[in-house]
Amino acid sequence: MSGTTGRTDEGRGRLGSTLSGLAVALGCVLFLGGFAWGAFVYQPYTVPTDSMAPTITAGDRILAERIDGAAIKRGDVVVFRQKAWGDMPMVKRVVAVGGDKVACCTGGKLTVNGKKIDEAYLPEGQDAEAMGIPEITVPDGRLFLLGDERSGSLDSTAHLTEAGSGTVPRNSVDARVDAVVWPMDGMLARPTGFETLGSLSSPGPLRLITAAIIVGAVLVLGGGAYGPIAQRMATRRRSTMATEPAGAR
Repeated sequence: MSGTTGRTDEGRGRLGSTLSGLAVALGCVLFLGGFAWGAFVYQPYTVPTDSMAPTITAGDRILAERIDGAAIKRGDVVVFRQKAWGDMPMVKRVVAVGGDKVACCTGGKLTVNGKKIDEAYLPEGQDAEAMGIPEITVPDGRLFLLGDERSGSLDSTAHLTEAGSGTVPRNSVDARVDAVVWPMDGMLARPTGFETLGSLSSPGPLRLITAAIIVGAVLVLGGGAYGPIAQRMATRRRSTMATEPAGAR
């Protein structure tokens, strides 16, 4: 019986080591794969100004999904470059797209295609625009952009007299902001005020990437700890059986 038990314990020890190795291997794939996926899909930026406050404030670290400008929709917060605006990465919110008629203000609210937009992301008590916006038809293939901090944002309203009436081409967009990662404010709230005008953008795969990294880390740590524990338990059982007096069973 002791020989059979010893072989059983050895089998359990080998099984524990195998399971531990599989868990660590899978964990490494998920952990490293999650980081690689995130680096491929997302670009980090540090925001230098408060023009998007309170959604994004100066010094915040954001993650923006690399995306084609053709996929941008109303309400998206985007990172873009526009030569006439300084040719540097800027972060603003898209409030109107090609073909839209945008104006401000009616009852303190921005209007797009004659509909008042409830902009819940604006600072409490702030009107949609302090100086007003004459009705503008956004040219096809272009975007009208505003900062969430309307009183101090150098956005489309500062370029109304230029060609395109302050709009920027879609192809100037580099990425769409998904989350503020430092401080850890998390995913941006959905701009539901634009839903009456059409569908909103779906969030990128950031949550799935984060889950893969966390699960991978747990498997690596858990698998790495389980192997030695299983081996030690099997060795202890064999040692106990070897010291038991004959006939004890």
